[in-house]
Formats: sequence, C-alpha cells, structure tokens
Amino acid sequence: MTDDESQARYAEGFSRLLPADERVRAVAKVRAGGGLTPAPPALPSAPPAAGRPSFLGVLLTVLSPNITFGRADSAVDWLFFGVGGRGQPDSRASELHHAVTVATKGFGIRHLVLGVTDQRLLLGATAPVGLLSRSSADERAQADIELLGSVPRTSVTARFGRYRLNWKRLRLDFADGSWLSFHVPMAESGRPLREIAAALSAG
Repeated sequence: MTDDESQARYAEGFSRLLPADERVRAVAKVRAGGGLTPAPPALPSAPPAAGRPSFLGVLLTVLSPNITFGRADSAVDWLFFGVGGRGQPDSRASELHHAVTVATKGFGIRHLVLGVTDQRLLLGATAPVGLLSRSSADERAQADIELLGSVPRTSVTARFGRYRLNWKRLRLDFADGSWLSFHVPMAESGRPLREIAAALSAG
C-alpha cells in the first residue's frame, strides 16, 4: 500500500467520526515525541514522585534498555531527545499525552494519527493489529480510528523542524501555554507533518 493510499484511509477513518459539516484537511501518521513529557493529569491515587535518579541508574539504563530505574529513564530521554512536551497537570498537552499513553498500552500495535479539519485538531489511534498481521487487516485498522482528543483550531499553533535526534518533528503549542510534539522516523517523509502544520496555519 502506498503512502497516499494510507493517508486516504486515515482521512476516511476520521471522516466517519465527524459531523456532516466538518471536513478533513490533512492527516499524518505520527509517533509521540521523544524526551521529557508533560505532567500527567491529577489523579487521586497518583503515587508520590521518586527522588532524583542516581548516576548508576542512568548508566545502566543507557547500557541496557531492559533495565529500568524510574526517573533514570526520564534522564536518558532528556539526554538524547530533550523535551518532548511541557504542561501542568490537566493542561491540553497533559490530557492528550495521557490519552496516548493509555491507548498504546496492551496487546497489538496501534498507530497514532493526527488530523486537521476546518474546525479542530484531532488525535486518534488506529485499531490494534498483530505484529505479523496480514495487509488486509492493516488496511481495515487504518480506517478504524478511535478519537483520543481534539482541540479547536483557534487554540493551537504548529511548528515543523528538527530537534536533537528527532529530525522531523511537529511541535503543537496550545493556548494554555502547554505544548506537545510528534515526529516520524528519519526514513519516512516529513510531508504529512508539514501538511498538518500548514492546515493549522491556513485561514
């Protein structure tokens, strides 16, 4: 399946979720930006934050990604990827990042998809597929999108460019002062992210 065909299926998936008077202008399959992320939403049962990571914890996390040391993982993320988003608990960035975290847990692979309509920025996730799924299952999943969140177009701006190891990164700045980033692998075209940025900037 070509990139244009995939884009068309993502647009079809979003269109199924929209009212009749709303139109999709751009779509892009993305990955959540690497690096430090916004504070999670305020949950009543949230555990207290851990202390500062030790040098040994950071070193072992770098040498073996299978060894995890809580805040040491965040330190490694910052070292290589910098900041992937900022925001207070329950900010736009916090809510969207939390939705991504919840949606991508569990069995199966789900792709994140950004969409811009004439009214909103949309964030969705495709239906889960197995690692070795056949192409027909992938095609159906691309058009079966769960809406994770949306933001009015008037309350978000976008910038596309390189940041540390994220060569093709889209930064979304929200009206509440929070922001979140997404990227595509270096081997993939950055055109869909540029189209998202252009659609958000268009009148």
